[in-house]
Amino acid sequence: MQLAFPVFEEGDAQKLEQGRLLFAGETDFVKGVVAMSGLPAPDRLEVCFAGRSNVGKSSLINAITGRKGLARASNTPGRTQEINYFTAGDDLYLVDLPGYGYANAPLPVVEKWQRLLKQFLQGRQTLRRAFVLIDARHGVKKVDDEIMTLLDSAAVTFQAVVTKADKVKEKERDKVLDQIRTALSKHPAAYPELIVTSSEKGWGIPTLRSVIATLE
Repeated sequence: MQLAFPVFEEGDAQKLEQGRLLFAGETDFVKGVVAMSGLPAPDRLEVCFAGRSNVGKSSLINAITGRKGLARASNTPGRTQEINYFTAGDDLYLVDLPGYGYANAPLPVVEKWQRLLKQFLQGRQTLRRAFVLIDARHGVKKVDDEIMTLLDSAAVTFQAVVTKADKVKEKERDKVLDQIRTALSKHPAAYPELIVTSSEKGWGIPTLRSVIATLE
């Protein structure tokens, strides 16, 4: 039976308040990791953010945490090759994965990153959810499908987060959402609700905060 993948609703006031409180405190950069041996101790829950280069991942993380300069944005795809760790409260790590689908990165760099990504996703027991970011202007691309397949094989639940929703008109947005739903229906690890966001407009940010805050 094909899942409908509805857009996640705002939720109740209590969960929204949990999300607000989680990110009202300090969010600090911990470290950038280039090998599995450098990962922090698995002593708390983790959520990670994955997406194509220039999908708006840094902007989304900055919007969630309320700190504009926390995650560095780059106009050069593949420039940041580290897994970046941030604290959120005392019991959660936010993990920023490098953008995939490199347009300008050398092949050996891409291959090294792909190996690290696979090792991370398959070996991190404290990882509770991956958020796969999809650009509202483009929908799911082949490289997105590949990362979703990897998450399936690693048995990591992932949730699609549509970014830059303010950049497309509502009619076009509905078409893209249908395309995303069709793509997600092929992936058993996909969480059955979408989150639609705009970092510029603040759309969906309280919802995403509440989802993160209420994971167990």
